[in-house]
Amino acid sequence: MPWSSRKRDQKTDPDDSVHRVSGKGTLSTADEELLRTLYAEHAAPLFHYVLRLTSGDWQWAEDVVQETLLRAWQHPAAFDPARGPARAWLCTVARHLVIDAHRARQARPAEAGGEALERAAEQAPGEDEIEQALQSWAVADAIRTLSPDHRAILLETYYRGRTMAEAARVLGIPLGTVKSRTYYALHALRLALLERGIEP
Repeated sequence: MPWSSRKRDQKTDPDDSVHRVSGKGTLSTADEELLRTLYAEHAAPLFHYVLRLTSGDWQWAEDVVQETLLRAWQHPAAFDPARGPARAWLCTVARHLVIDAHRARQARPAEAGGEALERAAEQAPGEDEIEQALQSWAVADAIRTLSPDHRAILLETYYRGRTMAEAARVLGIPLGTVKSRTYYALHALRLALLERGIEP
C-alpha cells in the first residue's frame, strides 16, 4: 500500500511513533509494511540527493538517509497529500540534517592528526621546561668554573658557531692552539657537569 493512501485511511496523533511500536519493541505488521514501502519508494533517490550534499561521503549519506526515513516514520502527518509531495519533505529533512551536521563539525575544534600529535609530543610541557631551566643554570654554573681561555674557545666554536680557523682568527691565536684548547675545554666542562649530576 503506498504511503499516501495508508495515511488517508488512518488517523494519527502528532507523536504516533510511541503507539505504533507494539509491546516488546517490535514493529507491528502495518508499520513494517509502511517502512518497506517508504524505503522502496524514496531511499534510492534520496540517497543520491544526499550523496551530493555530503560531497560524496557514502557513510555520512547513508546515515542521513536512515535518520530521514526514521523521522518520516515518526511524523506521518508530514505526508498528507495536501501538504505536497512526500519526497520534497524527505529532501528538506535530509538537507537540514546535513546542514546541522556540518554546523556541528564547525563548532568542534579540529581533530588533531598524526603530525599535530607528534609536534605536541616534541614540545616540552611545563614540568620539562622547569627541568630545562634548572639544567641550563647548572651548565652555566659549570662554564663559569672554566678558565677564561677555555670559556672564550667554547664561546667562539659552540655558541657563535665559528669554525676552528675562524675562532683562531678572531682570538688571534694559532689554529693548533684553538684545537687543543677546545679539546681540554670540553674535557673540563664534562667533568664540571658530572660533578653537578648532569650526564653530558
